[in-house]
Order: sequence, then C-alpha cells, then structure tokens
Amino acid sequence: MTVGQSIVFNGDLGSGKSTVSVEIAKRLGMRRVSVGDLYREMAQQRQMTALQLNLHAELDQAVDGYVDQLQRDIAASGERLIMDSRLAWHFFTDALKVHMITEPGEAARRVLARPSGPAESYASLEEAKAKLRERSASERSRFIVRYGVDKARLRNYDLICDTTRASATEVIEHIVAAYEGKLGAEVLRDGPPLLLLDPARVYPTEDIATLRDLWDTDFVGDVAEAGDEALEPLKIGFTGEYFFVVDGHRRLSAALQNGFSMVPAQLVAEVDEPVVGGMTAIDYFAAQVRPGLIYDWEAAHKIQLPLPEPALLRGDAVLAGDPAASA
Repeated sequence: MTVGQSIVFNGDLGSGKSTVSVEIAKRLGMRRVSVGDLYREMAQQRQMTALQLNLHAELDQAVDGYVDQLQRDIAASGERLIMDSRLAWHFFTDALKVHMITEPGEAARRVLARPSGPAESYASLEEAKAKLRERSASERSRFIVRYGVDKARLRNYDLICDTTRASATEVIEHIVAAYEGKLGAEVLRDGPPLLLLDPARVYPTEDIATLRDLWDTDFVGDVAEAGDEALEPLKIGFTGEYFFVVDGHRRLSAALQNGFSMVPAQLVAEVDEPVVGGMTAIDYFAAQVRPGLIYDWEAAHKIQLPLPEPALLRGDAVLAGDPAASA
C-alpha cells in the first residue's frame, strides 16, 4: 500500500477495532473517526440498544442516510485519517481496507468484559454471543438491500486480520507493517486480500499421515528465527465460515509448533469461487475435510478446531458468506 492513504477499519463486533484503530491513529499521527461511537450516541438519544437501532435502521433510511453522507464527505475531503466504520470500505476508494475478525466466543467475552452502557449490555456470555450474531446479521442484510454490497465477502478488503489470540500490540505491528509495505506487499499489490490468520483456526485438507517433513526441526527452527512475517503466505480457501489450507500445510504446522498467533496467507477462493477444477470453496472443503482428519491434526498440534456442521461436510450447507443466506 501507499503510505499517505487513509486506513479504514471494519469487522466483527468484539474484534478489537476500537483499540487497534485508536493506537494506530496515535502512532501514525492521524485523526480517527468512529462511526460506531456515533451510532451508540444515536441509540442512546433514542433510548434504544445498538441492536434495536440496527433493526430500526432497516426500516428508516434516515438513520443510515445521515451517517452515509458524513462518510462520503470525509472520503471526498482527501484527508488522510483512520476511519472505524462498518461501511467505510464502500465509500473510500483509496485506502487500506482492514477487516478484523475473531472467534465468536472470544468476541462475546471481550464485549461482556468491557463497561456496558444503555446502548449495549448483556446478562451472560450466551446472550452476548446471540445478540452480537443478530446485530451482525441485521447489518449484513441491511447493507445488501440498501447498498448492494455484502460485508461478509473478503474480497471487499485489502487486509483480513484475525485477532482471536493475537495481542493488540501484535495486531498493530502487523497492520502498520502492511501499510508501510513491509508485509505482504506482493499479495496486496497483485491479489488482495492479504490474510493474517490465527493458525489454530485453519483447517487442514490433507491427511497428516501423508504429509512429509511436518516435523523437520531445521525448518521449524528456521521459521521460529525468521518470525511469522517472513513466512511465505499460505494459500487459503474460505467457506464463508471456515478457513482451510489449499497449499501450505508444512508452513501452517511450523507456525503452530512455534506458537504463532498470526500467519500470513493469500485467499485462493471464497464460498462459490473455484478452488481447483471448477470445484467451489464450499465443495472443496466438503470433499476434503472429514472428522478423522481434523482429529488427527488437533492431536498432533495440541489445538481444538470446532467440528463443522454435518451439512457442510455433506456439501449442502448455506453459510454466512453465501448470498443465498440472505435471499
């Protein structure tokens, strides 16, 4: 990317957008604008929760209209800034577009731990997970209907950052490195998005017994010495919910053995895009991933991967990234 561009953030609730965007704004000396703060103020003024305002906005276009015009004006101004907004990626053409994700349970724990207000409070972890999921679904549906864009599609963004296990400092360092052209420059230039994934959340697609040199101590040691930023990007597919390896099991294994919380990757295909031989990402995942394969990978690397729904393993699931989910 070109230093001098704005950086716009969006992503999962509880993924750390506010924390990271505030610190990056300080580090780069840029003004920060938070549309989330604006929405919370609007909700409080209307004596609504954030979810209630989202649902209200599905019927009242004036809510989004005011915020949209604000973002258009800021984008048109040419000011170099940090924007924390669910939809800034749609309004800003010349910016590093960062999409932050995290495991839903971890997101709920983070949201539950922070001070609550009249616009956002939860009684339990399960309620937080359910409400966050509902808010996200409401936003996604509204954006598809109103703007014709799907926030769940990763190709809308330049950089996908999984913050599940990474510290805020790690996330900030990686985003700044990408912004300054020191990380993933080739992927960002030729085939974005660059993915910075939690290796413990990536599914294998080959039987561990058939993979050679996973335990090559020299290679694992070299990876440890070089660090995750020097690792050749994995080739990754995305079902709309699950990330999986298309190429790079050895590098993924080395990242896990070294305890990395982030690993660089390039998106090969998502949802209905072809991975190989015309097979879509969802179909490829269904064909390659089986419970036994997952269990063996977990046991070898001392991690836990959620077992995908049986419907997905049969290849007939409708997932979050699939436009049919909102039809």
